[in-house]
Order: sequence, then structure tokens, then C-alpha cells
Amino acid sequence: MSDLTRKTAAELADALAAGETTSVEITQVHLDRIAAVDGDATAGVHAFLHVDVEGALEQARASDERRAAGRPLHLLDGVPIAVKDVLTTQGLPTTCGSRILEGWVPPYDATVVTKVKAAGLPILGKTNMDEFAMGSSTEHSAYGPTRNPWDQTRIPGGSGGGSAAAVASYEAPLALGTDTGGSIRQPGAVTGTVGVKPTYGGVSRYGLVALANSLDQVGPVTRTVLDSALLHELIGGHDPLDSTSVDQPVGGLVDAARQGATGDLAGLKVGVIKELAGDGWQPGVMARFQETVELLTELGAAVTEISCPTFVHSLATYYLILPAECSSNLAKFDAMRYGLRVVPDGDPSAEAVMKATRDAGFGDEVKRRIMIGTYALSSGYYDAYYGQAQKVRTLIARDFTAAFEQVDVLVSPTSPTTAFPIGEKVDDPLAMYLQDLATIPANLAGVPGISVPAGLAEEDGLPVGFQVLAPALADDRLYRVGAAVEAALTSRWGGHLLEKAPVLEGVVR
Repeated sequence: MSDLTRKTAAELADALAAGETTSVEITQVHLDRIAAVDGDATAGVHAFLHVDVEGALEQARASDERRAAGRPLHLLDGVPIAVKDVLTTQGLPTTCGSRILEGWVPPYDATVVTKVKAAGLPILGKTNMDEFAMGSSTEHSAYGPTRNPWDQTRIPGGSGGGSAAAVASYEAPLALGTDTGGSIRQPGAVTGTVGVKPTYGGVSRYGLVALANSLDQVGPVTRTVLDSALLHELIGGHDPLDSTSVDQPVGGLVDAARQGATGDLAGLKVGVIKELAGDGWQPGVMARFQETVELLTELGAAVTEISCPTFVHSLATYYLILPAECSSNLAKFDAMRYGLRVVPDGDPSAEAVMKATRDAGFGDEVKRRIMIGTYALSSGYYDAYYGQAQKVRTLIARDFTAAFEQVDVLVSPTSPTTAFPIGEKVDDPLAMYLQDLATIPANLAGVPGISVPAGLAEEDGLPVGFQVLAPALADDRLYRVGAAVEAALTSRWGGHLLEKAPVLEGVVR
């Protein structure tokens, strides 16, 4: 493995600024790494659905020309990135992990992709995901599962397992993901990477193929907290193309990460969420969580237990609101305008074509959620299910407000377990849904959250994530606390957690 693939995005940016390497060299070694270990649906990590070799190298050459002329566009100009396949990319396929969009090439870029291109970051390709972001394991992709670089018999989390696995296996230094109920943070936890869900509206959703409009949020996937801060500042900010975009600049995140890395959390008030722990949580996960809480105390923070009683209803609330919104959003995939079209024999009606196409194009999990959502929105049941869920959502947001009147940040394990074996829960939807137990409340309330590696569980030697939540628009607190935890644990471990992972050299197993 090239030394360049081992460097963080910040280190690569410094090397480019110092003239020690070129974007073409950095991009090529990552493309070589992808070719060596990514494989396909039958073998390898399978983090990518599409790799844009020519496009990435062309963008890298343009970056080198700008640097040679002394006109870099951004600190990260020339550092390559991977993009989750739910974000539209002009000229590159966007499938959302679904057969119904197989081969679709969008005519426009998502705003975050536009910003990444404008800053000069070469796009390596599009990463695998659960179909339309519905899942917690990336097993629901129509193109086969992604595998966890720590153990290829295990899941990498979901729905953004492709982005997390690409970063964890050193195929990309940076990636973009989306988080609807934990789809950035949970994959981060089980792959030993850093995943951030920004404040709702803090990063544009324009060009994000919507699963649930009131929950979806684009965010960074990286190996370090500083790298996430750099990428978050790049993609964040107001976007007039997104009606839910917050008209407030994003800044101070990199400074917060650098401050946190000094290890000083004096004066910080931390609340441990009482409801996000206990019976049913893997002992190794809880052990690492308790150790990290103790570490916060050593760094000067004041830690107290906080009760958020309505959080126990968050899972049920989420799985009424999300299916309702997805049943509406996915109605546009009707075989009439773009995407897959299946024409039954004979002289079929438009309704028959639509039915055949949706039956062939959507997977089981998508169909399940569409049916649940349609039922929840149906006449006679709207108030009983969807309406009640929205009322509970308000109570969850109030619990957050009350908690943040007492503490600066809230903490919990990111996921109840480490990465489970591929196939173990794919036929048990309820068991799969429970993987997002700790991450869902943040999406329902719109507050930001980060998952940072907290060590390995004794039972299986797999990564555990530590989640930090902050008030809306206080994303900088995530980076201060996350960087402090990362710096202290990295010092304790004698290196980054990923350095303890099995190294996937040039053999696709």
C-alpha cells in the first residue's frame, strides 16, 4: 500500500502545498488501491458502484496546473473524494443502489458536488449504499453488499456503508454520505471512521435524491475529526436552491477541531443520555463507552446523567414518519419519465407498465417501507399514525431543548452493537431497525451529531463508536469534543484505530 493512501486529507493538502507530491500522483495511487482491493459483488470490499478513472485524473491534472500557477482553489484542492450514489453527479451514473435507476446519468450536480468540484477535489467515483438509503447494513443494495474492511464477513453499516468502507480501506481519504436516521454515524462506528451529521439545513440537500425530506442530511465521512471539519466547512452554508437551507454561514469548525485536539475540555458540561444504554447493548460497546466518558472527565469536562424520556419512542416515531415521506418521494419513479421501464406483454396500460416497473425495479425493503408509509398516510389512519408520530417528534425535540439547557453536549454509544455478520439480520427488519436506536433522535430533532472511534470490543475485536450530539447550529461543539477524544485515544493507542485493522493489501478475497 502506498504511503500516500495512509495520509489524512489534511496531510495530503499540506504535501500538495509544499510541492512534495502532485494531485495526479495522489489520485492515481487511490485509483490503484481501488483496483487492488475493491472487487465486486462477489469479492473484495465492494465500496464503489462506479469508478471514474479518466474523470478523476483529468480533474487532478487541472489541480496540478492551478498549483503550479500559484492559484489553488481551496486548501483541499487536489485531494480526491468519493461520493455516495444518492447524490446527483452530472455525467456520472446515479443509481441510489436501485435497479429502477440503473444507468441513469443526471444532467446536473447536487450542490455539495458543485462545491466539491469548485474547490478542485477530484471525484474518484460513486459509493455503494442500501437502496434509496433504506437500511443499516448496505445489504439492501441491488448491486450486492459492501463488506467491512475489518472483517469481510461483516457488514460496514448502512445506508452509507460504501462511503465508510472506502475511507476505512484507504481507497479514498474523504467521502460524502447522507444521514437520514444514522446512515453516516452508524457506518462510521462499525468501520472505525469519523462520521458527521450536520445540523438539518446546514448543508444543502439540493440534488440529494430524497428518502425523507425532513430527515435527510448530507455530511462528511473521514478518518479524522480535522478532515471532517475541513470537508464540512467546504460543503456547508446557505443554498437558495434548497428551501430548507439555513441562511447562516458555516465556520469555526476547523478552529474548534484544532482547539479540541489540545485536549482541554475544562468548563464543558457533558450529559450522558440515560435512555441510550442498558439491557440489549453489547457489553464491549458499553465498556468502551464508559471508558470514553471517564476520559472526558480526565480532560476537564463535567459529566452528569441526563434523562430524555421520549427518546424511547424515537424508533417507532421514525418508522412512521420516514415510510410516509418515502412513499411520497418514490412515487415519481413511475417508468414514464426516466429510469427503468418494464412493458408487460400485450397492449398494457400506463398503470400496468408502472406496476410492472416498480415491481421489478424496487427491492423488498423499499416495497416494505412504501406500503407502511402509504398505509400511515391513508384516509382514516393519517391522524392515528402519521399525525401522532409528528406530535411525539415535537416532544423529542423538547427533550433535546431541555437537556441542552443543562449541558453543552450529549453523549451515547453510536450503535448498540459492533458490525454483525452479513446475512444475520437481513431477513429480520425489526432487528435491523434497532441498529439506529441511538442515532435516530438527532434526525427527528434536526440537531447535529458526530461518531468517533472509541476502541475495539473485547468480544470480537471490532470498532465501537462514541456519539456526541450538540444543539442546532452548534456543530463546532462536535468538533471540539470529537477532536479531544480522538487525540487522547490516539495517544493511548499509539496511533489511529484503523492502524490496528487487518491490512487489505493487493489481493481481493
